[in-house]
Amino acid sequence: MSSIYDALRRPLVTEKTNYLVNKLHQYVFEVAGDATRTVVKDAVEQIFDVTVLRVNIINVPAKRTRRARSRRLVVRNSGYKKAIVTLAPDDRIAIFEGVE
Repeated sequence: MSSIYDALRRPLVTEKTNYLVNKLHQYVFEVAGDATRTVVKDAVEQIFDVTVLRVNIINVPAKRTRRARSRRLVVRNSGYKKAIVTLAPDDRIAIFEGVE
């Protein structure tokens, strides 16, 4: 990884992550495969100018499905690594808030 901007790939916005943002002040990002907790913490703090309390990292496995005709197992989408970042209660990231 060459810079902190390579650590964060994209924000993950789903119904579950919206709940995490509103109730628990946790934001979810897809991160690079070799990103660590400290790299993710430094990247979020520098890019969004917030205080990070905690970082949890999860390796999401690839999903497998079967082909209907041949019944072979085929990998449909690749796995990725995601980070759940907990911020201080007074901080927030605007890209998760929607239209303001």
